[in-house]
Amino acid sequence: MADLADLAWPEVPPAGLVLVPVGSTEQHGPHLPFTTDTVIAQAVAVELAERSGAVVAPPLAYGASGEHQSFRGTVSIGHEALASLVVELIRSLSTWAGRIVLVNGHGGNVQTLREVVPRMRRETHRVAWLPAGLPGGDAHAGRTETSLMLHLHPAAVRLDRLEPGATGHLAELLPALRSGGVAAVSPNGVLGDPRGSSAEEGADVFDAICASAVRRLHADVVGPDGCLADA
Repeated sequence: MADLADLAWPEVPPAGLVLVPVGSTEQHGPHLPFTTDTVIAQAVAVELAERSGAVVAPPLAYGASGEHQSFRGTVSIGHEALASLVVELIRSLSTWAGRIVLVNGHGGNVQTLREVVPRMRRETHRVAWLPAGLPGGDAHAGRTETSLMLHLHPAAVRLDRLEPGATGHLAELLPALRSGGVAAVSPNGVLGDPRGSSAEEGADVFDAICASAVRRLHADVVGPDGCLADA
């Protein structure tokens, strides 16, 4: 594994695999840092790189987080700016990388990736994306993400501030969430219940995420939305 930020240019392997963590800077309730999505995406990318010999590029720490804008501290660049950034990033990386995989840690970025990555593939760039998450976890700053952060960055978790937010099924919350953002359904910014989280559970979740990511990376089957399929 090589960290692009630490290399000098002659040390960059020609036509190699480059992994780009894609995160966000957005509220994660009263107990998790704004960097949560980026921390998780980068950790998955580093683990993937350890197993594949890839280069890990510096993360994209800003994403499309408009649904969290009601909470102070959130920084969102929106879908249009994110799309332009990803397009130019891929075009630049493609001049020396043999393959590019975006490792996405924020659900709000998915719309952009589904639009941009297939367009870049039509330009003949060898690029795809994969999620740094698993289906079935709570939606935002609940038990799943809190456990992951207790495993990856325990000092950043405010254990004295764990409290439930909106615990209803996401499908039930979506109409109000789409019209009024997360604050419309959860005043504390949490979708789920972080109580009961543990580093041990986070380690298990992280292992499962990485196992899925490794399968996707090795199978190299790209769906119509540009996402690597899980074998």
